[in-house]
Amino acid sequence: MDGPGPHDGRADIEAAAADLAERLPEPLQPLARVAYNYAWSWHEDGPELFAAIDHERFELCQQNPVRLLEEASPRALKRAAADSILVERAERLHAELDAYLCRPPDRANDNIDPEHPVAFLCAEYGVHVSLPVYSGGLGALAGDILKEASDRALPMVAVGLMYRKGYFRQRIDASGWQHEYWLDTDPQRLPAARVTGADGTPVAVTVPIYGAEVVAYVWRVDVGRVPLFLLDADVSRNGPVERWTTARLYEADPIIRLAQYVLLGVGAIAALSAMNIDPSVVHLNEGHAALAPLALARSLETRSSATNGDAPDFLQTARDRTVFTTHTPVAAGNDSYPADQVRQAIAHLELPQEKTIALGRTRPEDEHEPFGVTQAALRLSRAANGVSRRHGEVSRAMWSPLWHDTPLDEVPIGHVTNGVHVPTWIGSAMRELFDTHLGRDWLERILDPDLWAAVHEIPGDELWAAREAQRAHMIEHVRRRSTNDRLLRGDVREYVDAAAQVFDDRVLTIGFARRVATYKRLELLTRDSEFILSLLGGERPVQVVLAGKAHPRDEEAKHSLQKLFGLKSSPVVGQRVVYLDDYDLATGAVLTQGCDVWLNLPRPPLEASGTSGMKSVVNGGLQLSVLDGWWAEAYDGSNGWAIPGDVDHDHEAQDQRDAAMLHRLLAEEVLPAFYERDEHGLPVRWLEMMRASLAGLTPRFTAARMLRDYATGPYASTPARTPA
Repeated sequence: MDGPGPHDGRADIEAAAADLAERLPEPLQPLARVAYNYAWSWHEDGPELFAAIDHERFELCQQNPVRLLEEASPRALKRAAADSILVERAERLHAELDAYLCRPPDRANDNIDPEHPVAFLCAEYGVHVSLPVYSGGLGALAGDILKEASDRALPMVAVGLMYRKGYFRQRIDASGWQHEYWLDTDPQRLPAARVTGADGTPVAVTVPIYGAEVVAYVWRVDVGRVPLFLLDADVSRNGPVERWTTARLYEADPIIRLAQYVLLGVGAIAALSAMNIDPSVVHLNEGHAALAPLALARSLETRSSATNGDAPDFLQTARDRTVFTTHTPVAAGNDSYPADQVRQAIAHLELPQEKTIALGRTRPEDEHEPFGVTQAALRLSRAANGVSRRHGEVSRAMWSPLWHDTPLDEVPIGHVTNGVHVPTWIGSAMRELFDTHLGRDWLERILDPDLWAAVHEIPGDELWAAREAQRAHMIEHVRRRSTNDRLLRGDVREYVDAAAQVFDDRVLTIGFARRVATYKRLELLTRDSEFILSLLGGERPVQVVLAGKAHPRDEEAKHSLQKLFGLKSSPVVGQRVVYLDDYDLATGAVLTQGCDVWLNLPRPPLEASGTSGMKSVVNGGLQLSVLDGWWAEAYDGSNGWAIPGDVDHDHEAQDQRDAAMLHRLLAEEVLPAFYERDEHGLPVRWLEMMRASLAGLTPRFTAARMLRDYATGPYASTPARTPA
């Protein structure tokens, strides 16, 4: 691996792996090093290899390989060590990981090298289900960026927070009401190591927040070649309130939440400095770390030997290193805080208070306007972008008042459309199909459109067999999970038995799984109950898999979720609709790999991008979505179905119109395409659409393309004009 060293936690990871290896039978010792690098999770044999040691324990450990190797019984380890084929697989995986990590770095950008990497700052990271420091799409996207940077050997480090209680866990009761609870995470049981200095003591950063000295240790998690550093304030040197700073992701208490953002922004720069990491680019992924450029400016000033007479403009220097990605046009997603609260939070930081607060205002001179993290990030960045073409347009209009004398089309906010890390999200049947027909090196050539033209030559029976295999795998998972979820809710036995007995792996399966928010319009599914019941139980039946979490304080979203359960008295609903509790990365992978149609019904223009549909695409799924976010630039009439994305301020009329369009598309286009078969039992029209989707969309909406766009765009850009 690349990196500055020597006290960046690399040696601590190696020591932790060595300690784990000592506990294992000698033939299995190579797996200790593999377990401490999440690159195993997107290797084609990684998950299956660890599961082969003790499948039940692997699942109980949330697929955490460190815990698996610590907790597996001596009998299970002895049996695995005696399995010559398993040992050979372990040795091969270890060797391939070593070769992967030793590749030379990408030097396509002269400014980015191992001595001066990109520093990626984000409040959450969805790297793997066993690392619970994520909530949803933003975290999954961040995890995919780190993985792709590793695959492409782009020098990058990442900084976030080590949430000891993570994001909330979800339980749905029999009425459909969501309940939340939290579980503690012990970092010492994760594939992580606390970073230590030359004297063996933990590297610590101290950030004054609300007048208290908040001390944070640094944990290192290896994501392939990319180190992810997580700041942890749950240390004995802090008081109980300060220790809570890194307790829960997106803490509802605004005082704690602002403290998290101060720690993330200021603490990230301090931690990088403590580890002698000097980034060439600081990438703010959302505005949560908006104070980082100010902290970087202060750090540059402290390290400078210039006298007052010829001192450079350190704030401008920091701004010239910073790029910013905004991820949402939803007002609630762009946090703001009263000026007095910000003053209290940063009172003891070496930052200019009033200037800092003014940077976070749309109108800097308005003393009554709160401090907004997005405004501050825009003002402190040399380049800014939305996460789809349409979101770039929406963002320019949304934030144009910061450039009040600039024509709308010249507002300096561009776009880099999101993409997904294909090795993480693709199912085994589709991967094997591509290996056969595109060549074993297809992942290395994933951006080549000519490669994907070959999809049109894949025989229909093989393409359909792969889809059916992945649907069947998902149905098996859904039957097991839905039965368990219904038992936990205390549902009547008939309802418990329904999904396990009747959910069918030959039936058209629609997936709708994402964060439950009012603008996602989950209620469109229940708007016409008669239509839904006829759709589920018709001669050409449909089954629906649902999952997602509503924010604990979003009562309206919770009620929309509860409305779904109001239909469950009908037997066909119990048989054809399941809601899986506690949506996470693992569930998301199973559903996007197995569903035939991926449904997305946002109220335009509030969907910034969306990535779950992209994951469905690489698995041969077809999209039925509103023309918003990524689908507005992806849909061409041959690769899925679309509901218009026009903005309508009459929400009731819009919902009625869109529900009618949804019903028409399902009844008149989706069902016939799926169920009409040729003499060989193949859905010819469906396969044509699958090919159009796979060939046309896969290379365009991968993390490989996204990272290339960042490397040649924002990371290489010249500074834009600073807003007034």
